[in-house]
Amino acid sequence: MINDYWVDSAGDFSGEIKHLQKILKAKGLSEVKSRSKADFIISIRKGNVQNPRSYEGAYQLKTDKNSQIVAENRAGVYYATQTLRQLISQRERKNFLASCTIQDWPAFKYRGYMVDLGRNYQSIEQLKEQIRVMANYKMNRLHLHLTDDPGWRLESKKYPELQSENATSRKPGHFYTQQEFIELVDFSARHHIAVIPELDIPGHTEAFRKALDIDSMNTPRVQQIILDVIEELVGLVPAVKMPYIHLGTDEARRESEQVDPDFLKPIFQRVHSHDRQVIHWKPGIKVPEDSSSIDQLWMGNTEPRKGHPFVDSRANYLNHLDPLAGMYRLFFQQPTRAAFGNEKRLGGELCLWHDNRVEHEINLLRQNPVYPGMVTYSEAVWTGKKKSYGRKYWSNLPPDSTEAYLEFREFESRLLIHRERYFRDKPFPYLKNAHIPWRIIGPFDHNGDMSRSFPVETQIKDQYFVDGESHEWHDEVLYGGTIHLKHFFGFPSPVEQDSGTVYALTYVYSHKKQRVGAWIGFNNWSRSGGRRGGPTPVQGEWDQTKPKVWINDEEVVPPQWNNPGVSVKSSEIPFSNEDYYYRVPTRIVLQKGWNKVLLKVPHGGSAWKWMFTFVPVNQDKGTTRIARDIKFSVQNEQKAAK
Repeated sequence: MINDYWVDSAGDFSGEIKHLQKILKAKGLSEVKSRSKADFIISIRKGNVQNPRSYEGAYQLKTDKNSQIVAENRAGVYYATQTLRQLISQRERKNFLASCTIQDWPAFKYRGYMVDLGRNYQSIEQLKEQIRVMANYKMNRLHLHLTDDPGWRLESKKYPELQSENATSRKPGHFYTQQEFIELVDFSARHHIAVIPELDIPGHTEAFRKALDIDSMNTPRVQQIILDVIEELVGLVPAVKMPYIHLGTDEARRESEQVDPDFLKPIFQRVHSHDRQVIHWKPGIKVPEDSSSIDQLWMGNTEPRKGHPFVDSRANYLNHLDPLAGMYRLFFQQPTRAAFGNEKRLGGELCLWHDNRVEHEINLLRQNPVYPGMVTYSEAVWTGKKKSYGRKYWSNLPPDSTEAYLEFREFESRLLIHRERYFRDKPFPYLKNAHIPWRIIGPFDHNGDMSRSFPVETQIKDQYFVDGESHEWHDEVLYGGTIHLKHFFGFPSPVEQDSGTVYALTYVYSHKKQRVGAWIGFNNWSRSGGRRGGPTPVQGEWDQTKPKVWINDEEVVPPQWNNPGVSVKSSEIPFSNEDYYYRVPTRIVLQKGWNKVLLKVPHGGSAWKWMFTFVPVNQDKGTTRIARDIKFSVQNEQKAAK
């Protein structure tokens, strides 16, 4: 048990010590004025530590009665304090320190997170909250997508028109002054995070063109304007604090965004002349004679150019991730498709591309699994993933008999401990679910009529004959609160057909009759591109594909939708209660004993995602957890007992 502490430091670690003092104060520990009065001494020294990758931030931490931190640099001391924070636990209002010895180092140099501010402005305070969480989990690159069609969010004193209300289609008047930007960079630097500003050109430039009354990005004066803006930007922050500038180059699809082959070359050269490295998206515009820029990979099987360093954002878009199944993907994914980084494999970056307009900025964190994603992905980019499973488990969890499944279950238990300790006051849409088993059957051919019923709905049997075809339950039991029947990005999935009706079955045991909530969903809407795979369901339906849910043969009524029947092209209509994790859980009744849960999951037409979610839940003081005192089985245990 520890109460009072003393910090004994040799070296210039004043900033890191201040951060440590804040951590310990938040845990109720008091700093004493003399070493002799302390019952807990933290010794901080500069020295050599194990660091096989040679990236900044390695440290050694020993804890018993006292703590000893050894690191090669300030970043290492800072990361050691973050680990120490996790080793101090509270029980009955008393603080206890776990005894251990840790040798720790980063597997990748670049451990990033990106926010799209061009489309949806966020306040400085909300950005700082995300920066603090990043720092807690040793992430070190904050990529700010500052410009896009709806707005140019960084002040230009030379071209103030860029911030004009006429040029800004979302939240006009909301942008970051140059002073605010400098302060945000400094705040991030104190947390050992480098800010990477992105000026996305020549695509995504509607706000830029409207502001300056430019019809085409190929207009001669555009290049000089961009060069002027870059001069302003590099003049704000020295290269040591802001070593990268991102120039976009992706999705220049409109005629007004087409440019000559040499348009970008002098812009890249200007950035390099200020001792900054250029990052740009790949796929994106290829710049002639460019031999040193960093590729940021963002699409499918895109590979980096030969000889170029790269950052991996493939399959890392939070706006596409279901909060449950998305964590399976992030856990089993190898950043850069390798166990650790090198001079070319810099690392990975989570991206939050919430393209659709939001009414309230907090919904960016409520409607996307930002914090579960950070915790999950930070482990991958810090410790690395030694074993590669390829894309095998990017859709669903492994079979329960495998080592991979047990690895995820162990990780899930740690993820939930972090939720309980550090995210009580923040959106964290993840709960225990990896143990939920499902049997599936189908798909049955609905011949384009997704409302068609099949005999599974009236009687559970081992085999069915429909339209001259035999159907049996799949051999493999699937696990998880969310199941992708066929993944929308083509990752391995249990269903090969493109359409049909699948049924999913599980049994829930409740020790008593109880009314609980349930997370139920059939289309985790990507928060980009309007309502991709829409329209949204009409009242009385769960989805346009007409799925159904029965508990003990009683149909569960869908929610009352706030945005029923909204078309695909609806980027300016904010999401409201379309998804299970940011609406009030559906109320269901569990009888005492075993309860049959049957889901009908059709697919076809314009639908994009073939999936379902079902988790019984309780809510307590704003935190949603799996319902208490229940268990699951794929067998009808009551019938088996008879």
